[in-house]
Amino acid sequence: MIEGLASHPWAYPALEIVHLLGISMILGNLFLIELRVFGFGRMIPVEPLARLSLTLVIIGFSMAALSGLLMFATQAGELLGNRVFTIKMLLLMIAGGNAAWFHARSSLAQPDAMARVQMVVSAVLWVSILSAGRWLAYA
Repeated sequence: MIEGLASHPWAYPALEIVHLLGISMILGNLFLIELRVFGFGRMIPVEPLARLSLTLVIIGFSMAALSGLLMFATQAGELLGNRVFTIKMLLLMIAGGNAAWFHARSSLAQPDAMARVQMVVSAVLWVSILSAGRWLAYA
């Protein structure tokens, strides 16, 4: 199967499209939640917005993770030796830790200064992850 992904002219580009769609679902929905945490759209209740947005974030992350794993499998040896790939994976782990901390402290229920800091950190991490992913093509 992996050989088919690497050799079929449409398979890898299709995986890249799925990967980018997943990432756009993550970033777009996190941006909506971030705007709400910063006080925009106060007329929209946090709970329903978070339920919808975070569901879409999970779907997007699943799409990006599955397609990313399949793309990784086509060139695992090469990527494991690539410093940019290592940085991207490290940033993903940090982003996951930040998200876990955000939800563990119920930051949506108390959008205080710490919640806003965590959201800015999240945005910076995800833009860095996106940048590292693009940089992989040139590293």
